Order: sequence, then C-alpha cells, then structure tokens
Amino acid sequence: MADLQLTDETPGIADDGVWLTCIECGETFAPFAAVRYTCDECDGLLEVRYEDLPTFDDFDGEGVWRYSDALPFEEGVTLPEGHTPLHRVPRLEAEVDVDALRIKHEGMNPTGSFKDRGMTVGVRVAQAVGVDRLACASTGNTSAALAAYGARADLETLVLLPAGKVAAGKVAQASLHGARILEVDGNFDSCLDIVQELAGRGEAYLLNSLNPFRLEGQKTIGLEIMEQFAADYDDYPDRIVLPVGNAGNTAALYKCFRELVAAGAIDESDVPKITGVQAEGSAPMVEAIEEGNDEVRRWDEVETIATAIRIGNPVNAPKALPGIRETGGTAVAVSDEEITDAQRSLAGEGVGVEPASAASVAGLRKLRAQGEIGSDERVVCLTTGHLLKDPDAAAEAGADPEPVPNDTDAILEHIDEGSSVVDAVGRAASKAVSGSKVPLLVGAGLGVAYLYRRLRSSK
Repeated sequence: MADLQLTDETPGIADDGVWLTCIECGETFAPFAAVRYTCDECDGLLEVRYEDLPTFDDFDGEGVWRYSDALPFEEGVTLPEGHTPLHRVPRLEAEVDVDALRIKHEGMNPTGSFKDRGMTVGVRVAQAVGVDRLACASTGNTSAALAAYGARADLETLVLLPAGKVAAGKVAQASLHGARILEVDGNFDSCLDIVQELAGRGEAYLLNSLNPFRLEGQKTIGLEIMEQFAADYDDYPDRIVLPVGNAGNTAALYKCFRELVAAGAIDESDVPKITGVQAEGSAPMVEAIEEGNDEVRRWDEVETIATAIRIGNPVNAPKALPGIRETGGTAVAVSDEEITDAQRSLAGEGVGVEPASAASVAGLRKLRAQGEIGSDERVVCLTTGHLLKDPDAAAEAGADPEPVPNDTDAILEHIDEGSSVVDAVGRAASKAVSGSKVPLLVGAGLGVAYLYRRLRSSK
C-alpha cells in the first residue's frame, strides 16, 4: 500500500530542498544526481518532495512558472504554458442541476493539451541530468507535447505510438516538430513497456508520467483551479471531475492538495473530491474503485472513441487510487455515445474539446443522475485536450455540410426550408416524448439533431 504521507524531515541527499521518495518503501534519492524513474530498492513509484511548501501568497506571475516555489526549478523550458481558462457554461450548469459548474479547459495550452505543463518541467530536468535523447509512449498528446518541448530544448525526440490508434492531428504535431515517430504493432501499454526498456538501457530519457517530475508540472492545474475558483466564488470547488487514462492528473491533483494542506494554505475540509471518469471499454481504475481493490488489474484489450484515455494499465494507479478514496471521490465509466453527446454539449457552449476531454462532463451527468453528486455541489470538470486534436471525431460528431446553389435567393430558400424542417422535427420530438416513444434519444440531447440529419439525407 502506497505511503503518501508528507514528512517534515529533509534527508541529507536533498538538493536545494528537493529530493525523491519511494512511495512504497520510503527510500530517498538525490533528485538530479542520476537518471531514475522508479525506486532502486523495490521498483516502487517515486514522488518529488520539498523542504519548504509554499502558500498562495508566495506565487507571482502567471502560467505554470507562477508556481515556481512549488516546483524543482525557478523556470523551465517554456513556450509558455498554463493560465488556461475556467469557463462558465450556464446552459450545461442548468441542465446538470448543480450549484456551479466550470470547465477548466487545458486544450488552450500551446500544443493543445495539459501535457505541456508536465513537459515544461520534465524537459528542464532532462537538461539537468545531462541527457541528449527524449522518449515517450503516447496515445497522441504526450508525443505532440514532447516533440514541441524537445524541439524548444534542441534535444532529439523519439515517440512510440500504437499503429492506427492515434488521432491524425496529434501525429501531425509530433511530425512537424521533428520527432522520430515509431508506430508499434500493439496498444499504448505495449509502447510504454518498450519505452521503459529503452530507458532502462540508457538509450533515452523517459518522459511519460511514470517520470515523477512530469506530475510536478501537472499539479499546477490544481493550483490554478483553486485560485481561479476562489476568485469568483470566494470558496473552493466541492469536486473536480476529470478523465482518467494513465492517471497522472489524478495523482498530480492529489499531490497538489496534500501539499496545500501541509503548507497550511487550505484546510483538509477544503480539498475537492477527486472524481475519475473512464470510457467503458477502457476502465481498469473504475473497476478497482468499484471492487474496493488496492491494485488495478491490467486490461489487455481496450477500445474507445476517446483515444487519449485508451489505456489499460494506468501506471500512476498507486498514487491515484488513494487520491480518489481519501478525498471522498469516486470513479465512473461512460459509453462512447455519452462521451460524444457531452462533446456536442460543450461545443454548444463554445468550448471545443476532443472526445477524451468530454468524458468528464459525461461522467458528471451520469453521477448526477445516479444521485452520487448533489445539486448543492460546486463542480469543476477538467477538459484535457482541444477539439482539433481529433478532427475526425469532431467531424463525425458535428453536423454535415449542406450543398447549396451559387445563388443568394436559392440559399435563403434553403435556409428557410431548413428552419421549417427543424420546427417540424421539434413538434414530432415533443409528441414522441409525451408518448414515451423516444425519451432516451431526446433526453440525451440528440433528438433534434439526429432527426434533422435523417430528414435532410432523405430529401
């Protein structure tokens, strides 16, 4: 069982008040004296620890490096990143029926995902330990971020992707930034196994979230959420709902909150409930939470439209499971259809996200319907990647283009005809609902769009 208790004792091997601790056996290590991803003694996960923990009063500037007092360096390899919006979504808030709902949109980072926060720290550590080749396994976003930050630092970058399983937009990013892309005949977990072997042989510096320094950058998501939410509500959110793939963000948020409590910046009662969401076809964390297991069972076969969370063996589970449980959170699995519907609803509020991001809103809806989340709660949903990360999924979820003549009057006639069709569909849908014929379709928010597209295609 992982021991995530922070200690007041600073070991002699600390470097400027920073060191690494094994969460399983408690062994400590100098942070930059050697390349290290897991414990030398027991192979347990490592966590970065600090002699001095800051409060909100210590932070200055904006973006990830506003929080340098909570990070291993004063500055990193930056583009810059962080300072992402906490969107209001009034229609979704009213539909879900919670006291407050905000969307922390990490897709607004430089390469379009939260991974930039981890890379600005991780690539800086790579410089500190003197490596010349970076590597990662990826479902897409990690490779895009690593390629960009590797290019920024003028370091060779190697990315391993599961063949045919990564959205085109993400592959294009890694390619243009100059990464060497290797497509593996296997899934993400197979790619990570190989990258770990390469790193173990000293062939590359691993920058997946197994690397504890990656999570240091990602914990700034939690710091930003707490500051932004408090600025608007004079209080902290009751719950944070987030997609779960490799469980790095879940672990990072929990570390953020543990450090804030230890520093006296917040009380334990202020810690938001961490609530994870996975796709039904890739839900090992949900299985562990529902069955009360201390470990996650690896799923060798995983499939979902949400490619960024298509992961069957989350490496950060030993850090993340306690985070969910100790904060009073939970985990839930949602269908691909529920994810797509949530993606459309967010787009309807002007917030464009890739499918995996929308899983957080789909999970909130499901838990609210089940009564797990109350109407009096103030909730932040984390969306992790931009809509353009997966343009094919966006096109599939959106409306079809309508061919029209090259004539203004004909276009106006077409627009008026379309309005009439929508009105007719609305009347038909209302009648169907009153007769309980299609309540699930309309209740899911798909009725009008679905029937409209069917009618248009039949004309």
